[in-house]
Amino acid sequence: MLDQPPLRVGVVIPARDEAATVGRVVQGMRGLGRWDERVHVSVVIVCDNGSQDDTAGIAARAGALVVTEPEPGYGRACLAAIARLPAVDAVLFVDADGQFEPADARHLLGAVMDGADLVIGSRPAGRPDKHALSLPQRFGNWLATRMIRLFWNAEYSDLGPYRAIRADALARLDMRSRTFGWTVEMQVKAIQAGLVVAERAVSTRRRIGRSRISGTLRGVIMAGVGIIGTIVLLRVRERRFRKALFRQERRGRIAM
Repeated sequence: MLDQPPLRVGVVIPARDEAATVGRVVQGMRGLGRWDERVHVSVVIVCDNGSQDDTAGIAARAGALVVTEPEPGYGRACLAAIARLPAVDAVLFVDADGQFEPADARHLLGAVMDGADLVIGSRPAGRPDKHALSLPQRFGNWLATRMIRLFWNAEYSDLGPYRAIRADALARLDMRSRTFGWTVEMQVKAIQAGLVVAERAVSTRRRIGRSRISGTLRGVIMAGVGIIGTIVLLRVRERRFRKALFRQERRGRIAM
């Protein structure tokens, strides 16, 4: 039996004012092959999302391909980075704030190699540092995952940004969210598309510096509205599609 070729991985790192940590994150992602020889990192792409510090310069010196998206938005940054990916088998998403362990990527990518289409890095399952997740983040995760269970009868423990997805599956999802709804859009659309989804525990440290989202009241409100709004919008669109499909099928039966 011939050995399987390494999994070609493109790493996407959205970043805004993360000069203190982005260099270490890039270096850790570039070295993933140290933990799993079945993985080949084809490229690490950092999208500088309007930074006022030297995030872009530090990322480039650490070995990343740096792209720029000046208009703020987590989804915009991810989409800009994805547009520059070469041909890869899987895409690994990770934040630039240094909260996640690079070595944990082996669990996410290992699940992809075992047959999963989308793998979510679960922070609750990894027993995060008590300061790693703010109270609004914990509540937001609880509420969003309960809504997904209510609407789609699917279990998630987290909307964690540390995740891996097969490149062909990512293309099928037709991601559109430009802001805070990116992660939940991916998870809901994965359910709708019938993808094989898995979760793996990941360690989470307290971030260095203040988050523009969880560290401010405005950021918390905007993130909450974006996430919950995305869930509701996707549910409404699904119901409309089903109604339209039902009407079309009914007309076909009548015509027969």
